[in-house]
Amino acid sequence: MIGAQVSRNEFSALGEEAFVPHTNTDSLALFMLEQWQATERLNLSLGARMEHTRVDPDAKGNENFVDADSASSFNAFSLSSGAVYQLDPIWSLAANLGYTERAPTFYELYANGAHVATGAFEVGDASLNKEKAISADLALRFDNGTHKGSVGVFYSHFRNYIGLIGTGNLREGGHDHDHDEDDHDHDHDHEGFPEYQYQGVRARFYGIEAQDRWQLVENRYGSFALELSGDYTRAKNLDSGEPLPRIAPLRLNSGLVWELDRWQARVDVQHAASQHRKPANETSTDGYTTLGASVGYRFDIGQSQWLAFVRGENLTDQTVRYASSILRDIAPAPGRSVEVGLRTTF
Repeated sequence: MIGAQVSRNEFSALGEEAFVPHTNTDSLALFMLEQWQATERLNLSLGARMEHTRVDPDAKGNENFVDADSASSFNAFSLSSGAVYQLDPIWSLAANLGYTERAPTFYELYANGAHVATGAFEVGDASLNKEKAISADLALRFDNGTHKGSVGVFYSHFRNYIGLIGTGNLREGGHDHDHDEDDHDHDHDHEGFPEYQYQGVRARFYGIEAQDRWQLVENRYGSFALELSGDYTRAKNLDSGEPLPRIAPLRLNSGLVWELDRWQARVDVQHAASQHRKPANETSTDGYTTLGASVGYRFDIGQSQWLAFVRGENLTDQTVRYASSILRDIAPAPGRSVEVGLRTTF
């Protein structure tokens, strides 16, 4: 398969709260994907993508965006290869190897201001280069009809990982304030915005993930299945030696699923461990375990399919702060909630 993709994005934020200038982003990409059956047991794939991106800012006289004085252009190239080897009728081995490049986005380049939605003062870097990474993953899969799952490991090395990294400073009215300053008439911890900068750093990601679905029983009372999944990621800033910010901890999920004719229901338990691997200027998060449940009924109206459902989340009303959220210290995840809904496809 060979294809092309053309896109144009126009961004404009109005008012005093704008933290990114008016920007036009144009991109043109060519891509290719090829798959072939090399042998009876071996399936191979190869993909490639070339993309030209031009990011054109217009500060419109706003002195906050003095770095947005000229357009930036990037040529990115990505290449990936994959293989699936069937060990026997049940077990298979899958491997992927890839090199990727990504152009920085307009906000990574030109942001400079308080982002009210995240409660942070975000600062871009107009000199950022492309993000570059080499990635590999290996997975063992099995499927015997009633039991299906996989377990895999992954690794990525970034030459220029673009991340939003806290500086430990506060920003207010466009000026820097250090946490150690205490000779002011007010407390900056409550009135300033924590400063985050988009930086390109060397980084390393690796981890493990697994998932499983086991058909327990199927009889006149319906079919019952158990779903299990989990993942764990470690990520390190190789320039500073610190962990990268906002990385999810170990997560484990389990769900019991029931189906009978048009009825369906499930109960889910989700657990996340505490996360203490974080940069020195960020906070740790506690672990949590949440309970969710839902029940639904499918029916048809004419040629369309409908689902009426009731779904409850965090039924034990736990305090949940996601380690991956920049808002975790000021806005925890929702507590107990119940939703009644009607969904259709046509």
